[in-house]
Amino acid sequence: MSKKDKKKKKKGKKMKEADVVERVFDAVTGFTVPLAAMEDLFIDDITLTVPQVNAEVKPHPDNLPVGHKEESPALPASGKKEPDKVDQPGTAVCFYFQVHQPFRLRTYHFDQIGIDHYYENYDQNIEILNKVADKCYLPTNAKILELLMRHKGRFKVAFSISGVALEQFELYRPDVIRSFQALAATGNVEMLSETYYHSLSFNYSVEEFDRQVLMHREKIKALFGLEPAIFRNTELIFNNELAAHVASLGYKGMLCEGTDRYLQTRLPNHIYSSPGITNFSLLLKNYRLSDDIAFRFSNHEWEDWPLTADKFSEWLHKHAGNAETINLFMDYETFGEHQWKETGIFDFLDNLPEMILDHPDFYFRSPSEVIAAYPSRDVYDVPDFTSWADEERDLSAWKENEMQEEALAKIYSLEKAVKATGNEDLVKVWGKLQTSDHFYYMSTKFWADGDVHKYFSPFASPYDAATYYMNAVSDLEKTIQAMADLPST
Repeated sequence: MSKKDKKKKKKGKKMKEADVVERVFDAVTGFTVPLAAMEDLFIDDITLTVPQVNAEVKPHPDNLPVGHKEESPALPASGKKEPDKVDQPGTAVCFYFQVHQPFRLRTYHFDQIGIDHYYENYDQNIEILNKVADKCYLPTNAKILELLMRHKGRFKVAFSISGVALEQFELYRPDVIRSFQALAATGNVEMLSETYYHSLSFNYSVEEFDRQVLMHREKIKALFGLEPAIFRNTELIFNNELAAHVASLGYKGMLCEGTDRYLQTRLPNHIYSSPGITNFSLLLKNYRLSDDIAFRFSNHEWEDWPLTADKFSEWLHKHAGNAETINLFMDYETFGEHQWKETGIFDFLDNLPEMILDHPDFYFRSPSEVIAAYPSRDVYDVPDFTSWADEERDLSAWKENEMQEEALAKIYSLEKAVKATGNEDLVKVWGKLQTSDHFYYMSTKFWADGDVHKYFSPFASPYDAATYYMNAVSDLEKTIQAMADLPST
């Protein structure tokens, strides 16, 4: 047995004993964790503080070659060498997770217009939230927290949590909020900005986009004590114009899809810049490696199934010396919901950081740290909108048919009138009706993309989704007109 295997076996045995014999309840985080997590195996001391982005990391002019070694510093008094990676950029692995739950609509019929002003499916929203919280959010947060402690600052992740998801956590599952707060308090988790309502607002109203971005920033600051420095638009929707606007808002970088038609022969594994914009970096999703986890993990017909942490880390390590950052972006619901616990997804997550960190030139970094550590290598020129949705990776997931186009045009046509009422409740209802999921459910695509749309939709057909949505919008319009004493149109 190799030295590496013996180390893993010994560690696994200790972990198993800790899991079975001694587990303790942490009143701060609300998690039950192995006692070993409080000992030297994982972390010497747990101090929950407000995370701060490391502003001291300086961009390195060139990526260091594999095997490069700096002069070893003297060991600290403990005798344990703590790796200093600020001056050794190597290859970063950047994990980003999207967390989102919409307020789904109910079957709102035509004859309810003007009578019933409640459009949401209260029971279904709570049912789905409870299911995903118990299958994904709480167990995955517990696992992430354990990994953060185990690897003593060497494992890092980033989240973007939509405002509508945060609202539902606050209303129905405050334990989920507390679990995310515990993660943020470790200092090794970065929270990103986005539109509050997970909307397509930039495509229809820059004013509304700015309002939602500010709302989301304030929500993140209120719940987590953080000021996001990196932006992620709804479903990674991106183009040059949006990049310029986001940069003007003061963000130092943005996440986007690494789309083949704009990358051409280049790889997404470097920092890019947008045309004509300085001091603003783009992190491009490596969709092939990301989707291996998010979509193909449990596919028994996939030629690389089963996907193990060993196998995946070997794929990453093949990029050593050529890649500066490998950006793994995916829905957080991948863990436990899209890929069920029985598939082995949590075991995969548990083992992956150690396997990746076995390579001396691989490090986990947050988006802000990636941007600080590496310079831009080229311009990523994207004149048309892209996204991470469907095979086309464009806006067709929300705008490929007349139903979707009509619904989007209608909801944004109400902006001036609804804001003129000064009624915060009405503006909030209007905001929630902008959530991109409503239009996603109206998609009439076929084949694999169509199956994905059907999987997420609460309605029997895209036509039902469009009908009930337009009924709700019609009622909202009548309510606005009544309040503002506007003539019917």
